[in-house]
Amino acid sequence: MLAGHPDFSLAFVSSRELEGQPLEVVGADAAGMRYRALDPVAAAATGADALVLAMPNDKAAPFVAAIDAVRPETLIVDLSADYRFHDDWYYGLPELTRGNYNGERRISNPGCYATAMQLAIAPVRHLMSAPPQCFGVSGYSGAGTSPSPRNDPEALRDNFMPYASIDHVHEREVARHLGLPVEFLPHVAPHFRGLSITANLHLRESMSSAELRDLYRWFYDSEARVLVVDDTPWVSRIAGRHHAEIGGFTVSADGRRAVVIATLDNLLKGAATQAVQNLNLGLGLDLHLGIPLA
Repeated sequence: MLAGHPDFSLAFVSSRELEGQPLEVVGADAAGMRYRALDPVAAAATGADALVLAMPNDKAAPFVAAIDAVRPETLIVDLSADYRFHDDWYYGLPELTRGNYNGERRISNPGCYATAMQLAIAPVRHLMSAPPQCFGVSGYSGAGTSPSPRNDPEALRDNFMPYASIDHVHEREVARHLGLPVEFLPHVAPHFRGLSITANLHLRESMSSAELRDLYRWFYDSEARVLVVDDTPWVSRIAGRHHAEIGGFTVSADGRRAVVIATLDNLLKGAATQAVQNLNLGLGLDLHLGIPLA
């Protein structure tokens, strides 16, 4: 996505595991480029206008410190959880927070589950009478690359694994940025990419399913990356797509309990697509530049 962006020039890509291997992307800027293993000082010395950090949690701080010391005006977008709880970093879920952006050069990219949960809850946040309960299922690409049963296709075959059922980092992230407690139950499934959130929402006011759907359509009317649909979104339909889908609107007989389904590709709108949106925002470009609409 970066190599194909009309206003970006790819400066370098750093990886310890892939050092020396050719970069398998298309784009004139990436022709002949190979992965490099840059430490924080070397990364800061490249003089890049923007730096995307896509490392495991608790690894970003040395790179941020090196940039702060050499070129503090550099735009940093961090995909880890390291700065999602820092008041001095902009939290970049563009559909919900871009009105709060004040030119910060430090942007924290939201988590994939956290993005889906916030998009599913935000339109009715002011109507909640109890903490939302979110049942999440993700493909095993969301479990990272360090070997574990949660990203082992053989262990997941004909299987379904719950994990971190209390105090998941995305549960705390959503609670912080929506300003209300959230109960989150994550699971990993045998498919590779894409996640689904089933949000159980207790409302102070009675609503019909049509009224609920219309509220979501109004809330996201101008958002190209959020599609409100009539039927239930499927993970198989969202894989490889750059938007989130919200649908499956169902309410109880008294209209005070609602269920909403949200899906997105955890590698795209849950990570890379959102990072490009945040780069565009931080560099004063159109929010969707360089991102396919289809």
